[in-house]
Amino acid sequence: MNMRLNIFLLSVLPCLFFILAVGCKQESKFKHDITSGSLPWTHDKFDVADEKFTFAIFTDLTGGEREGIFKVAVEQLNLLRPEMIINVGDLIDGEYENLDELKGQWDSFDQRADRARAPIFYVGGNHDLTKEEMWHVWDQRYGERYYHFIYKNVLFLVLNSEDNSLERMQEIYDARARALERIKAEGMEIMEQTEYFNLPEQTAGNIGQEQSSYFQNVINENPNVLHTFLFMHKAPWRKEGEKNFAAIEAALSERPYTVFNGHVHAYEYEKRYGRDYIRLATTGGVQFPDRGRSADHVTLVTVDNEGVNIANLLMAGILDKTGHIPIGGDSLCFEQALCNHDY
Repeated sequence: MNMRLNIFLLSVLPCLFFILAVGCKQESKFKHDITSGSLPWTHDKFDVADEKFTFAIFTDLTGGEREGIFKVAVEQLNLLRPEMIINVGDLIDGEYENLDELKGQWDSFDQRADRARAPIFYVGGNHDLTKEEMWHVWDQRYGERYYHFIYKNVLFLVLNSEDNSLERMQEIYDARARALERIKAEGMEIMEQTEYFNLPEQTAGNIGQEQSSYFQNVINENPNVLHTFLFMHKAPWRKEGEKNFAAIEAALSERPYTVFNGHVHAYEYEKRYGRDYIRLATTGGVQFPDRGRSADHVTLVTVDNEGVNIANLLMAGILDKTGHIPIGGDSLCFEQALCNHDY
């Protein structure tokens, strides 16, 4: 046996023998030159773990999109550096004369979304999926309208809350078109008088039986995940006598989970079955201060084996290193209820 191999074995064999008990000591990432006495820090238990990660959520940017807001949000998310980004639907306006115009709306969204450093996972809303042709365009561009994935042993469920029959979807789309004509002629104040605003689908989402079965199977096949997150545009549990989403909730009843939705353009937090159900406000969509806190924001969610932390960040307060909102965002209004006053 040559000398080089002997030296190598002498250096590694003690560690290999000892690793079964305590492992080889790793060099500390934290170094300092203080050897005795008091320390000028609280402790050295850094908030880091292999399973820890942070993802971001943005919410409704359409239903009267306000120009420039989402573009700024993407730049702010790049500053925050989440590992991934997800949303709760209404990514395009959805009103269109022909398919080329519809595809152009998706092109506009994609061009802005593609500037994000982290991957963006798509969730469909009523502005994205309220018509058969809109389903086809989504299916061609983005594939499944509901799906799941696992990241670092955390289960993500992306639901389609527009899971209605084709006939019903067309009825909803036609009612929306009539409402928009009235709003254009008479102003936003008549919105609540329109047929569209008073449809039951305005209050609650719909989950079909096939979709419900899919997610129940996914949940049953992944019993040991750290946490489960659900993302959808509308709240199906608001529907009287609803059973399909209730079956998903029942399948989750023995594990921790968190639900996010949008649609109303006003923030709301509630406890349901002891879990967090959070309705996000806007990331560029028209605002309705009379419905609750209606402000542009993004949400940061951090997960580790101890649980979940959720932080809502108002876009008006996410500044770059110069002390300004990125890409000229200082000139934008992120909360219209405040912009009507001089502060």
